[in-house]
Amino acid sequence: MNSPKNTAPDANAEDTDHKPSNFLRQVIERDMAQGTYASRKWGGTPGDAPHHEAGQPDPAKIRTRFPPEPNGYLHIGHAKSIWLNFGLAKEYGGIGHLRFDDTNPEKEEQEYVDGIIDVVKWLGYDWDVNGTSHLYYASNYFDFMYEAAEALINAGLAYVDEQTPDEMRANRGDFTTPGTNSPFRDRSPAENLERFREMRDGKHADGAMVLRAKIDMASPNINLRDPAIYRIKHAEHHNTGNKWCIYPMYTYAHPIEDALENITHSICTLEFEDQRPFYDWLLERLAELKLLKHPLPKQYEFARLNLTYIVTSKRKLKQLVDEGHVSGWDDPRMPTLVGLRRRGYTPESLKLMAERSGVSKAGGWIDYSSLDIALRDDLEGKAPRAMAVLDPVKLKLTNWAEVFGSESHREACSAPAHPHVPELGVRQFSLGPEVWIERDDFAEVPPKGFFRLFPGNKVRLKYGYVVECTGAEKDASGHVTAVLAKLVPDTKSGTPGADAVKVKGTITWLGVHDAIAAEIRLYDRLFTEGQPDAGGRDFLSVLNPASKKVTQGFVEPSLLSADKDAKFQFERHGYFVCDQVDHAKGKPVLNRVTGLKDSWAK
Repeated sequence: MNSPKNTAPDANAEDTDHKPSNFLRQVIERDMAQGTYASRKWGGTPGDAPHHEAGQPDPAKIRTRFPPEPNGYLHIGHAKSIWLNFGLAKEYGGIGHLRFDDTNPEKEEQEYVDGIIDVVKWLGYDWDVNGTSHLYYASNYFDFMYEAAEALINAGLAYVDEQTPDEMRANRGDFTTPGTNSPFRDRSPAENLERFREMRDGKHADGAMVLRAKIDMASPNINLRDPAIYRIKHAEHHNTGNKWCIYPMYTYAHPIEDALENITHSICTLEFEDQRPFYDWLLERLAELKLLKHPLPKQYEFARLNLTYIVTSKRKLKQLVDEGHVSGWDDPRMPTLVGLRRRGYTPESLKLMAERSGVSKAGGWIDYSSLDIALRDDLEGKAPRAMAVLDPVKLKLTNWAEVFGSESHREACSAPAHPHVPELGVRQFSLGPEVWIERDDFAEVPPKGFFRLFPGNKVRLKYGYVVECTGAEKDASGHVTAVLAKLVPDTKSGTPGADAVKVKGTITWLGVHDAIAAEIRLYDRLFTEGQPDAGGRDFLSVLNPASKKVTQGFVEPSLLSADKDAKFQFERHGYFVCDQVDHAKGKPVLNRVTGLKDSWAK
């Protein structure tokens, strides 16, 4: 663990003046005011007590870390942890680390490592500070973890247990019954060290024995009843290959990783709260053994993000993929970050939702609509507008040649790309004798309050002319194949006298001659129930059959050259994004992110 140059935190720390307070910010501000971590030194890379003591004063006021296990794709719940850890570090002049907690060789793959790096960067966070990367792997600390384990054994604080898993489970006790000491608990340090080295050297089978911390089998906290800290696992590791056949348990590895990296505030979700006493016990013992140095990291827990209408269990998400209920991990209906990105949610909208959901110890459910609200708030002020027709039927303007003197005439029309952002420019399109309109903009017998096209009624073609409906053409089965109307002269939007003819309805449209054919994918929530797996229910039983609809529609000619991931607000329809995988210039494929309002509101 040799030391390169020291690294200073990003000087462009976020302005905290208007950040809502929460208990984590209060803890950090208290520690900074009291100088809790002011005496720390940083050896330039993660390392033990002598390594850091030989370094310089730590340039980071605080250090946080986001420590995913690379055994799957990150989901929306991880977005809040990413936002907290990297965001707090930036706010308070610190450094955020990305660390892969890769201590389980059987479930971890390079594919997931690459995917996690990609989405954390997509969210806008970076771990490179002044030319130094703070990307770390727990597996790079295996040598130290082993050294620490031998130190615990020699100090009489750990022992090799050869009970079967069932025997260990039975002897652990429960919340009302103290545990029973293992018959192997009182072996000498020398005997335990010999057996542990046999484990390391591959002389025993998986599950034959484990190394346990020696704490208190009668502790009211079951996590302190001699927890296992090493197990035998003859498996190839994605990073260390076949060097090891014993691997540390997560609860042992995690606090050590934090300490080696000089983490100050170890921010976890509430399910780790019961593990905090062992976290503290282990670090204090290793400090007493001179392997680590005070001040030590402290763990703090917050309530995880629980969003309705999704599942986040990796097992259940994998089942959705494996059984073909979705097209893959990046299916736009999935709560994975790759799925949300492909759907069209923005990093800013995820950060906004995380901020609004608050940071506390209290759990609770956040309605899915809060994510859509955050998306609308983000895109409202910057997404270009466009017209699209999703369920097209032709509108024939029967007096076109009479009004313009030629059937081939095309009337130029325009509209701002954004009504409040003039720098986005102007959209150009044109009106002709045939236009596409939405099928539900016409009704032969209009219901009460219907102000769109029906025989005898006038509407405005947005940015164009007023037209008066005269009827419809139908096929042999009575299905409407075209709507008929007459154009009202001298009513073009933006021209003198355009408002002389008053109408109650305005509809969007596209000229048949210049509309661009597009595949439109209308996505909705994947489940029909807010808590799909509540009470042990089979979550597949509440899959939403209408979560994806594909239609062949038309979009404005301005979208012909749109890039993948370009986002638009289709007037009347909502927010759409050019699909990251299937969209191509000239052959648009667009996903609906969300509507203009919540269609699920009760």
